[in-house]
Amino acid sequence: MIRIALTFFFVFNLSSCAELQQVVNQLPQGGVSQTEIAAGLRQALDFGIDKQVTKLTQTDGFYKNELVKILLPEELHKVDKALRDIGLGKLADEGLKLLNRAAEDAVKEATPIFVDAVKDITFADAKNILLGDDDAATQYLTSKTQNALYDKFHPVINNSFKKVGADDIWTNLINKYNTIPFTANVNPDLTDYVTGEALKGVYTMIAIEEKEIRHQLASRTTDLLRKVFALQD
Repeated sequence: MIRIALTFFFVFNLSSCAELQQVVNQLPQGGVSQTEIAAGLRQALDFGIDKQVTKLTQTDGFYKNELVKILLPEELHKVDKALRDIGLGKLADEGLKLLNRAAEDAVKEATPIFVDAVKDITFADAKNILLGDDDAATQYLTSKTQNALYDKFHPVINNSFKKVGADDIWTNLINKYNTIPFTANVNPDLTDYVTGEALKGVYTMIAIEEKEIRHQLASRTTDLLRKVFALQD
């Protein structure tokens, strides 16, 4: 019992990440096991996915969330301004809203990919995550899922444009803009743009949950989370 208490005393007081890593490696029986550390990180990510990513799938999950709201790509700023100047502000607003609707629709496809990535977290991964930056778990998840999510999101975004009517709205908007005298024609790849922005939004929200668990005791809602994240306090 004394050995365990002394071990945790040093864990809470060592400032060097290398020293902290060594202590975690040598935790005695009855402390926090390797299995528990990995399970705690999986649980934290699962909570982030369940709590935060699910919000994005709701109506206005992107559109009314200023942290992740998808704005127009730079090449369309001039389109937006020009259309508003000729009295088509409502149409421009609807076009922006539908970009976000497509993202909300696509994010529903993300959860199975995330779940598979979380299951694969090893103890070596978990140690690096636990002792890493505030968004270390999110960075890990990004590295493991970004390519797969892009491949999944891109066709869904494309279909979502048709589903929510964004393709018709934006074809109309861009065609109207291209008929304005003295403007250069535009034809941006909105599917690729919205896919990228949707991915950024997903990882942003997971990072928020991770940071809360790391820094707010009240967010550690299970014994496992409290036990594991005490190591990095």
